[in-house]
Amino acid sequence: MAANFPLVGVVIAGGRSVRFGGEKAVALYQGRPLLLWAVQRLQRTCDAVVVNARPGTEAAALAAAEGLPVLSDLPGDPDGPLSGVKVALGWAAARGGSLLAVSPCDAPRLPEDLFPRLIAAAAGGAAYAETEEGRQPMCAVWPVAALAALETALAEGAHPATWRMLEALGATRLRFDPAEDFVNVNTRADLEQLEAAGHQR
Repeated sequence: MAANFPLVGVVIAGGRSVRFGGEKAVALYQGRPLLLWAVQRLQRTCDAVVVNARPGTEAAALAAAEGLPVLSDLPGDPDGPLSGVKVALGWAAARGGSLLAVSPCDAPRLPEDLFPRLIAAAAGGAAYAETEEGRQPMCAVWPVAALAALETALAEGAHPATWRMLEALGATRLRFDPAEDFVNVNTRADLEQLEAAGHQR
């Protein structure tokens, strides 16, 4: 009998990291790959964690080495994070999941209470974070029941804004402070600045 995972977490690591000049998911922050900061944060809350990554990448290899399922975007789906959310919703649905927690791979300073608070705010539906600097839709909780709506939204290569899709699902927006906790790494200079800040968990 297949395992049942009511709450699944997914790290979106399928981007091409063009500005970083390499795979940022495997770049080290405080001696640990960025990908694993996200994975381990989700593991503290979720029943199972998967990684969305392109085949043959270092991110996919690292995830597999950690014993994590690696999900690639489905053929024909557009480039963008919603394709990763879609494949993870399908994986969760096949295993009895009801909620999917979504994390970016490049924001190692996210608050430890991020997902517990989002899950509580979602109340079985959708929720995502916001800060004084605006929406943070890559930090979100999705109901697995949203899979059909997402499949429709991505039909024929379309890729709506992630926050618009969450709003269409009636997502709750939950405020977090400070905004600096949500800083993401786009360039090697960004990573160097984070390291220099000496942020400790």
